[in-house]
Amino acid sequence: MPRVLLVAATTGYQTRMFADAARRAGFDCTLATDRCHVLEDPWGDHAIAVRFEDPYGSRDTLAAAGPFNGIVAVADRPTYLAALTAEVLGIPHHPPAAVAACRDKYLARQRFQSAGLPVPEFFRISIDSAPSEGAARAPFPCVLKPLGLSGSRGVMRANDAGEFLAAFARLRALLGSRDVAALREAQNRYIQVESFIEGREFALEGVVTRGELRVLAIFDKPDPLDGPFFEETIYVTPSRESETTQRTMMEATSRAVHALGLTQGPIHAEVRANPDGVWVLEVAARPIGGLCARTLRFDHDMPLEELILRHAVGEDISGVRLRDGASGVMMIPIPKAGIYRGVEGSEKASQVRDVEEIAITAKEGQKILPLPEGASYLGFIFARADSPERVEQALREAHACLRFEIATALPVAGR
Repeated sequence: MPRVLLVAATTGYQTRMFADAARRAGFDCTLATDRCHVLEDPWGDHAIAVRFEDPYGSRDTLAAAGPFNGIVAVADRPTYLAALTAEVLGIPHHPPAAVAACRDKYLARQRFQSAGLPVPEFFRISIDSAPSEGAARAPFPCVLKPLGLSGSRGVMRANDAGEFLAAFARLRALLGSRDVAALREAQNRYIQVESFIEGREFALEGVVTRGELRVLAIFDKPDPLDGPFFEETIYVTPSRESETTQRTMMEATSRAVHALGLTQGPIHAEVRANPDGVWVLEVAARPIGGLCARTLRFDHDMPLEELILRHAVGEDISGVRLRDGASGVMMIPIPKAGIYRGVEGSEKASQVRDVEEIAITAKEGQKILPLPEGASYLGFIFARADSPERVEQALREAHACLRFEIATALPVAGR
């Protein structure tokens, strides 16, 4: 029985999906997490306690728990520890230096530039610097973004100096917030400034084997992402772009993978396409996040998590293919900050033709926050049909049925 180490930041739904996939594949799955005090222990094992702010000490702890046949990281933060552990144990995996570059937008941009990939004008500035210094250098319109956060969190567009100063202040406050400061990551002391890239945005899901990328799926993002914030909503696959454009996106992503030094494991890439070519925004050394992987089903109804686990232990997955048809997901955006009270219309939404599932992940009484400060969604809508057009239509029809109740969060009175 192959033994797999799953390194995860939380015991959320994506971790449970990997655990379920491991059971289906007949693998022995061991979890390592920095949240062991809330572990639900869904598969009857004990998690190995780690601390992501101490990657080398945690690496030694995990190495001592070996041997393992494969290592998989769930979400961005665990990727570096997973890479360090794999390196010590001699398990094929993305190298630590490559993973570190993926998690730092400034380092990634430098590597793309050195490899001859198209990159926007960019520079980084300390959050302790005078915002006016950044505004004086900024190529308007520009985008301000944190170096290490994911999921478009903290990403804002500025069209002039006034908007730059406002966005800088907002992003500095986010990077100084309790949850981000608790990560204790040096890169969160900087803000990256880039010239805005026009065009349509796409996501690519793939696996790298001995340094060569295989793209599993290309997702269209049909909603324009032009700012002032960049909240992703709909992903639909297969792409409706021409074969030429899709091939160019795959080639650019492959070049980015080589530039970063990624060699073995899953990747999730974000790109923009315009008349000047394909611009790689970022490549993450992990699979697509959250529940979104449910959109991808392969031969014999194999989920993406199982494919990644099989790849991690060295199985040949080159012959595995996506199921026919189209699929997609809507990440339900949070319209305003407040306290989530509930939703109406779920039953009607679930009856929309071609909708597979309505998954509301927000919990009653939970404080919710939209982008750019927020880091979650209200839930997910999944659809599967014969065409991408029908999938997108089903997602929009189902979303129109939902009515969310969000109460205003009252400030806590001081004493």
